[in-house]
Amino acid sequence: MVKTDSTVLVTGADGFIGSHLTEALLAKGYRVRALAQYNSFNNWGWLEDIAANVRLEIVCGDIRDADFCRTISRDIDTVYHLAALIAIPYSYLAPDSYVDTNIKGTLNMCQAARDCGVRRIVVTSTSEVYGTAIYVPIDEKHPRQPQSPYSATKIGADAIAKSFYNAFDLPLVIARPFNTYGPRQSARAIIPTIITQIAAGNTQIKLGDLSPTRDFNFVEDTAAGFIALGETEGIEGREINIATGTEISMADTFAMIARLMGREVDEVTDPERLRPAKSEVNRLCGDNTLITSLTDWRPHHTIEEGLAKTIEWFCRPENLAKYKPDIYNR
Repeated sequence: MVKTDSTVLVTGADGFIGSHLTEALLAKGYRVRALAQYNSFNNWGWLEDIAANVRLEIVCGDIRDADFCRTISRDIDTVYHLAALIAIPYSYLAPDSYVDTNIKGTLNMCQAARDCGVRRIVVTSTSEVYGTAIYVPIDEKHPRQPQSPYSATKIGADAIAKSFYNAFDLPLVIARPFNTYGPRQSARAIIPTIITQIAAGNTQIKLGDLSPTRDFNFVEDTAAGFIALGETEGIEGREINIATGTEISMADTFAMIARLMGREVDEVTDPERLRPAKSEVNRLCGDNTLITSLTDWRPHHTIEEGLAKTIEWFCRPENLAKYKPDIYNR
């Protein structure tokens, strides 16, 4: 039985999903040890936006250091391992960094969880491991297709994690979220890119290919999915999608955002934002049958409801000021 006043560790807590997960765990009464990547500015990323809480302990470090991973995993009930390099365009430029962080970092966290005897480690995967859908909806048995260095390293990280379950009985679950969006997301992603350019007053919105489809899941629902996978008993060793089971094209997403923001804008294709042809994932639509059969999790936001909340957050001047709409963010 999970005790909601136990201490959990969130790696990548300074990031987009990690900061929302941290907030959700605190709201449920957990004590949270939140890992932010070490930097000399003593900046905690999006954790800076979370109110001080006596149940929140922020630590700084790097999952590429095995000894550090063991240190932060001591006296922890559940580990939510989200720390990773995630930007696909940057993975074309610096693939070695992705191997070090995503594969070796996951190895370090699995070994630390094993050494420290944690009750459960939830390892974060990504729908990008599936590549362009061979069939839809995409269930957990769908073939893996490494269409970018990023997705290749996440496939490798999943395999490392699964090997620890098979070889050492490490109590783990692999969470596979589809395309999460919402407040605090990096402008490298399509939805913040559109919103911030429109909010900045641009009428010509620079974008990449708008033909692919995505299964967009609002970040509060994704965070709830992680918690469900951390709390539900008897699901060790499973790889589980967190998806809505719906899809929308980038073009229709662009049109919906413009309508919700009440702006007349045009899309301009920016060649710099186009992926290599064989690397573009053209269709993603997830099957959420497994998670909804094993847990009580359900997505609660429609795409329009989630976009409205996201737009409202980005359009606050203090939030928009943190972004650079006219610079392409890899």
